[in-house]
Amino acid sequence: MTAPIRVLVVDDSAFARKVLRQVLSNAQGMEVVGTARDGLDALEKVAELSPDVLTLDLVMPGLDGLGVLRALASMAGAPRVVVVSSAGEESELAVSALQAGAVELVNKPTALATDRLYELGEELVEKVRTAARALPRPIPEAALSSASSAVPSGVLAPSRRLVVVGTSTGGPQALTQLLAAMPADFPAPMALALHIPTGYTQAVAKRLDARSALEVVEAEDGVELRPGRVVLARAGHHLKVERHGAVGVARLDRYPLRTPHHPSVDVLFESAAKAWGADTVGLVLTGMGDDGLAGARAIRAAGGTVLTEAEASCVVYGMPRAVDEAGLATATAPLEGLAALLNRHTR
Repeated sequence: MTAPIRVLVVDDSAFARKVLRQVLSNAQGMEVVGTARDGLDALEKVAELSPDVLTLDLVMPGLDGLGVLRALASMAGAPRVVVVSSAGEESELAVSALQAGAVELVNKPTALATDRLYELGEELVEKVRTAARALPRPIPEAALSSASSAVPSGVLAPSRRLVVVGTSTGGPQALTQLLAAMPADFPAPMALALHIPTGYTQAVAKRLDARSALEVVEAEDGVELRPGRVVLARAGHHLKVERHGAVGVARLDRYPLRTPHHPSVDVLFESAAKAWGADTVGLVLTGMGDDGLAGARAIRAAGGTVLTEAEASCVVYGMPRAVDEAGLATATAPLEGLAALLNRHTR
C-alpha cells in the first residue's frame, strides 16, 4: 500500500487554513499533518513533522513566503512547495516564488467566500500530487537573490553576518547619526536594542527610517532579518534572533524576566552569538551601566567581533567602557567613524 502524501498547510488566514485542510484531507492518498499560521511557524512545523509537500501563502506577517523558500533551499530533505496565491498585486511575488524553488502555483480567489475557495480544490489536489512526485533541484543563488528583490521594501542578497547593536543614554541621537551614515548596500542585517520606555520604539523606528537609506522597523515576532533592514527591539520585550537555514528571524520574548532592562543588550547579543557564532558583529554605543558586557563576552567566545564607541563621542561612557576595560573590544572608534568600521568588518 502506497504511503499517503503528507501535507502541511501554511496560510495566515484561519479560514483559508480550515478550507484547504478540509479539501486536502478529503482527497484520496493525502494526509494533512498540520497547519501553520506564518512563515516561522511553518519552518518549525517542517522540522517537527517532515511533510512531503507544503501549500504556501506568500503574504504573511513576519517571515513571508519568499523567506520560507529561502530557508527551505538550504535544508536537506525539504518538502516540495505549492504556492497558493492571489493574482494581481501578488503576481510578481508568485513568479519569484517559482524562480526560488516552488514547484506549482494555484490561484487563490481574492474574495474568501466559502464557495470560491472550494472551487480551487480539484486543481490544488492535482498540483499537490504533482509536487510530491517532483525531484529536488538545487536553487541557483541568482534565483534566491531575484526572489529577494521582489519583496516590496527591496532587499539585497543574503549575508553570512549579523550586526547587533546595544545602547542606552544618548542612544536615539547616536543611532540617528550612525544609520544616516550607513550605505544603502550595507551587506548585513542589523538588530538594535535601545533602553527606552514602553510605547516609544515605533516612533523611534519611524524617525530612524526617515533618516537612513536602510529600512528601519520596530520588531515583530518572526520578522525576517535581511540585508537592507534594521530591526529595533520593541520596548518592554527582549529581542532575540534565530537562524533557520539561511534565513534569520527576530523573536520577541519577555524571558528572562528579572533583567534590569527590557530589551536587554546582553540577551540580544547572547542569542546572536548562539545562532551566528563567528559571523556576529556586536556594537556597543553610548549608555549608562554595563548592559552588553556579558553579551560581548559571549560574542567573543563564539569567535565574533565586538566594536565599541570611543569615549570622545559618548554621551555617557558606561556601556562601552565596561566592554573596553574587560578587553573584549576588537576595535573602537568615535561615532563618526563607526559606519566605516562596520563596513570593514562585514564585507
